[in-house]
Parts: sequence; C-alpha cells; structure tokens
Amino acid sequence: MNPSFSAALSLVANPKVVAPSQATNYRAAHKAAVTFEGQFISQMLSPMFKGLSTGGPFGGGQGEAMFRSLMIDQFGKSMAQRGGFGLASEITRALLSHQEIAS
Repeated sequence: MNPSFSAALSLVANPKVVAPSQATNYRAAHKAAVTFEGQFISQMLSPMFKGLSTGGPFGGGQGEAMFRSLMIDQFGKSMAQRGGFGLASEITRALLSHQEIAS
C-alpha cells in the first residue's frame, strides 16, 4: 500500500481535528493585513513618480524606468512593516471578526 495513502487512511479512521489557536489566527490575519496595506501604499505612491523623468546627467535612464515599479512596491512594503498608515490593525480586527462570524 502507498505510504501516503495509508497515512491518509489512518487520519480518516482516527480524526484529530484541532482548531488553530487564537495566536495562530491573529498572526496569519496580521500578516495578510500588513501585506494588503503595503500594496495599498504602493498604489498610492505610484502617481507621485509618474511625472518624474529618468533622463539627465544623474538619471537612471531606461533601467530606472524599468525597475521603478519594483522600487515603489518595496517602498510600500517597508512603510507598511514600519507601521504604515495604521490600516493593518483595523484590517486585522475586521478579518478576525469575520472569521468569528463564519465559525
């Protein structure tokens, strides 16, 4: 018999369903909230860089234009990890309250 199949069969025969702890739920929800806030900040920062030219003696030229979106994404992630606009805490609270309602 296939070892993975027998392991799955033993789980069906002896189910041990354990709900995730509240700390695990909070960590997962907070991580998702910070990621969302980082994307939100990146979208807000994008228009700031639209009008900047990449030419000139100290400009990055083609390379700067090509990698600008990656730089903006990193700015958003960094700002969110350092506290951001305070959206992550509210999003975490909302995710956890919706999870409580669903269960």
